[in-house]
Amino acid sequence: MKSTDRSRALRSSLLAASCALALLAGCSSTDADPAAEPTTSPEEVTIAVTPVTTTVVDPGSEPRRVLSFETPGENDQNGADEQNVDLTTTSTVQQQINNGAAQDFSSPELTVPLSASAAEVATSDEDAPAGTTRSIELTIGAATSPDEGLTDALAASEDSTARLSTTDSGAVTALHITPAEAALDTARAALERSFNAVVYRSVSFPDSDIGVGAVWTIDQQVQSGITLNQRTTVTLRALDGDSATLDVAITQTPESNVWNLPDNSGTLNIASYTYTGSGSVDIDLARPLPVGGSITASGEQVYTDPDSTTVLKQTVGDSITWDAR
Repeated sequence: MKSTDRSRALRSSLLAASCALALLAGCSSTDADPAAEPTTSPEEVTIAVTPVTTTVVDPGSEPRRVLSFETPGENDQNGADEQNVDLTTTSTVQQQINNGAAQDFSSPELTVPLSASAAEVATSDEDAPAGTTRSIELTIGAATSPDEGLTDALAASEDSTARLSTTDSGAVTALHITPAEAALDTARAALERSFNAVVYRSVSFPDSDIGVGAVWTIDQQVQSGITLNQRTTVTLRALDGDSATLDVAITQTPESNVWNLPDNSGTLNIASYTYTGSGSVDIDLARPLPVGGSITASGEQVYTDPDSTTVLKQTVGDSITWDAR
């Protein structure tokens, strides 16, 4: 292939793949191949989630106890397991090939009002991923964006629903999205990006006793065009009854130094890769979702074509914010 044809094909492949790199999408489950594709039915899209491994680094100070989310029924008289919260997500991608002009593949900021409730998963439910004990049911309100076109497209998605399958510790095992019948594809994609952020910025607790000052790590693979090993380091900064404040630090590293481009269109070498983030999250163990907090991450990557002098540079970032209503 001539170098000009190769460069043209490479640019097309990068254009198709660049948005995937910015997503925190995972397409694996505790039982499935991590590369498995999302399954779609007329009513529901199910995206399995890669499992997490939690390791306690420091159990913290006394008193210590196991922290886990309460099952429905324990606080039914107060309706404590129901909540209303606004989810806001952002995703930015700036890309440059060689000395060409930088291109912006960012996604508009999106704010999604959510009504959430939790239910216990029956032990006889064969469709539940291994380890699942809870189901968080989500109803989507009138989502908005600074991008007026996206806000207009989102109007038909109001009353769409989603469901998170989780463990008592808070680890998400699967994501289910049921769009409203009239939902547009652009709105569906935007909502899916936001819920993927929910999955891969979620924080789970260890299954051992911990106290204030405890530190633990959560290891998980993220599939986003490249297989990434994500480590989330969590510190229990404060604990008052069932209310916890968690400091969060995130790092991602590629599992391989080679990126296999989509559609069998070649490979790129990963010359450098940085991606880190931090923030804090407020958790109420009696409520399904975080009651507050935000996490922001960013990084820069450089990819080189082994068959030419083509260099791809990317600057990416994302954020997720929770605001109780």
